[in-house]
Amino acid sequence: MSDHYDGKKFFNPTLKGKSKPSFMDALSLIREGREAWPENNENRGTPRINESLGPNEVSITFVNHATFLIQFRGFNILTDPIWSKRASPFSWIGPNRVREPGVKIEDLPKIDLVIISHNHYDHLDVKTLKTLNDLSPFKVIVPLGDKSLIESIGIKDVHELDWWEEVRISEDIQITFTPTQHGSARGVFDRDKSLWGSFYIKNKSRSIYFGGDAGYSKYFKETRERLGAPEIALLGIGAYNPRWFMKSIHMNPLEAVIAHKDLEAKLSIGMHYGTFQLSSEGIDEPLKDLEKALIRENVSSDDFVTLHEGETRIYGDLIND
Repeated sequence: MSDHYDGKKFFNPTLKGKSKPSFMDALSLIREGREAWPENNENRGTPRINESLGPNEVSITFVNHATFLIQFRGFNILTDPIWSKRASPFSWIGPNRVREPGVKIEDLPKIDLVIISHNHYDHLDVKTLKTLNDLSPFKVIVPLGDKSLIESIGIKDVHELDWWEEVRISEDIQITFTPTQHGSARGVFDRDKSLWGSFYIKNKSRSIYFGGDAGYSKYFKETRERLGAPEIALLGIGAYNPRWFMKSIHMNPLEAVIAHKDLEAKLSIGMHYGTFQLSSEGIDEPLKDLEKALIRENVSSDDFVTLHEGETRIYGDLIND
């Protein structure tokens, strides 16, 4: 029992008795109209994943959806990796990708750590994890309740964390699992049986926040108050319509910009759009709405950016620049 676990299921204290979308709501959502997405989209980014990094540099490559390759000197991290054709338990039905990953899985450098925010199929992709493990073993950090699933596919070095728990992965890398407002399920009968969350990555003086999936909540401010303002925040800006269904579990771009301000991040990078059609907005709508949100909230477009799939950015010390 805890403030987010009732002995049977995890829950969102921030919703205060309000429910997340139900299974029946999901069925109703299927009947709603949605913008048509183009079936094939070319990636415009050029990965630079084999660059020699200085001791105080970090490289961030946007692969697709919520998958980033984060590279410190001598240490490589993947977030919520998915290379599969569908975000689904089935190969024949479910959200189908409309663009290839920005980096081929066989071109990745040796991965040291994979962090997984929750067990939805677009974030915990078993097929991808198996392929990565065949290439080279790595450590994995998952929320409470997901360790047995990861171990069942042959991955041995698994850390399972509750909110605010932390683990030191190496002499320089410390990971804290931080709260978000979301949910979990891989089937009809395991709803909220495992936890969900975000990650605060600390490497010496560098800090990166990976937001996973999240509805807007007090947790962004709380994370900054407890752990400090992250230098870089990776925040979801897609899969937000219709609001009656998505508001409690996915931020829209305006809420993401407010979360950026709550975190007091030096730089935020948008994610969770443009690969799998999970909602009713058009494929480019998150980018257009982000542009409007930045103007409304008086935030520079240099401080909240998006990357093309496959694009790499290398950052020096943003805090002291």
